[in-house]
Amino acid sequence: MSSSMPSRPTPRRSVLAAALGAAAATSFAAAASSRSLAFASSGAAAPSRAGAAPVDYHAWTSRGDWQRGTADGTRPAGGRRPGLVVDRPAGTLEHTDPHTGAKATWEYATWTSPLHAPPAPASEVIASWNAHAPAGTWLQTEVRGRYTDGARTPWYVMGRWTAGDASGDIRRTSVDGQGDGRSSVSTDTLAVDKPATGLRIDAYELRLTLFRRPGTRLTPTVWRLGVMGSDIPDRFTVPASAPGSGAGLELHVPRYSQEIHKGQYPEYDNGGEAWCSPTSSQMVLEYWGRKPTAADLAWVNRDYADPQVCHAARFTYDHQYKGCGNWPFNAAYAATYRDMQAVITRLRSLGDAEKLIRARIPVITSQSFLASELDGAGYGTAGHLMCVVGFTAQGDVVANDPNSPSNAAVRRVYKRRQFENIWLRTKRHNAQGEVRSGSGGVCYLYFPAEPEERQRRVLRELGIR
Repeated sequence: MSSSMPSRPTPRRSVLAAALGAAAATSFAAAASSRSLAFASSGAAAPSRAGAAPVDYHAWTSRGDWQRGTADGTRPAGGRRPGLVVDRPAGTLEHTDPHTGAKATWEYATWTSPLHAPPAPASEVIASWNAHAPAGTWLQTEVRGRYTDGARTPWYVMGRWTAGDASGDIRRTSVDGQGDGRSSVSTDTLAVDKPATGLRIDAYELRLTLFRRPGTRLTPTVWRLGVMGSDIPDRFTVPASAPGSGAGLELHVPRYSQEIHKGQYPEYDNGGEAWCSPTSSQMVLEYWGRKPTAADLAWVNRDYADPQVCHAARFTYDHQYKGCGNWPFNAAYAATYRDMQAVITRLRSLGDAEKLIRARIPVITSQSFLASELDGAGYGTAGHLMCVVGFTAQGDVVANDPNSPSNAAVRRVYKRRQFENIWLRTKRHNAQGEVRSGSGGVCYLYFPAEPEERQRRVLRELGIR
């Protein structure tokens, strides 16, 4: 990541409206299935719920959650952590991978969630998942929304994902060119094209399609399927929060620089200079005691320091986006580690981040800024991920910033007011004075499958179960 090469241009509304046309997307799994998957609910548009929170994260994680969905060939597996697996194939599909040209036949089974209506209609929707898809398997996640005027979106593909990249398997990929003239998908985000018209998505359902090689008993396992709907108002500045009880606390999160990997494995987004997202993910995973094994890292050049960062870049890489900054792909990578969970959501303020720090949960934040907007950074970026690991006694942000010349230089202290604004705003000006987008408070949260009670309590308070 650098000022000249942003590591993650965040897909905000202005980008969506300009970059994507109105061509309707054809659902991949819908083409595979002759059965029509009807909406769980229909009828007139739901009224806007005044005063409702602008962010809603909802997840399906329990056996009961999986049983309430509509299954065609899938079933919930038992155990301490119930997951959705293939029970029997619902059919077969011939798929040509656009990134390798390889054509293969796959068995598939599907699961469709009940319709979820968030407390407030959304202008943006981001899906994420915690799963394992070993060699010979993969999964696809789709979202279909209901507009506030009662019409419906197409089934939008939000990701085709597998845990590895074994020969003959598909390549992890987002899907470009999806839109219906009213909403569009940019990499990992579904958004209303013209939110100023008042159009919103007031309900949505998700569909999982699990694939495996024919004649095998292989299966992906999905432990968590999440969706975050939000309607953050357009704003160049956000209200300031006062330091809270998290001030003066710093977590001991490992420090890794992406910059020491410049030139390494350029096939993964031009090498380390663009690896802010996987580097941040790796830092937090190791905070929780998870890291690749020596066997996992055997492919990495032995002369390279911190080979686990190279590993994270390889296994978060999106072959369509051609980068390692796909938000759900990073969360999915984190959740492949033993008993880890990962969600993509938005927070309201640094006060929320302080609550998480107090509960010993680091926060990976996404932001974009000019060099003049964040004292001490020394660079500007159209999109960058870093880890909030604590707060000074005065309430300033202690961040592990991977855009640093060495591991020793990764720890930074950023002014609270500056950091909060560049992270939570949805609009900004670039160096040419043009209006561009901001992340609106997007963050990754990684935590154990069985968090401590204080962690569980804070996560519930932030809408995460």
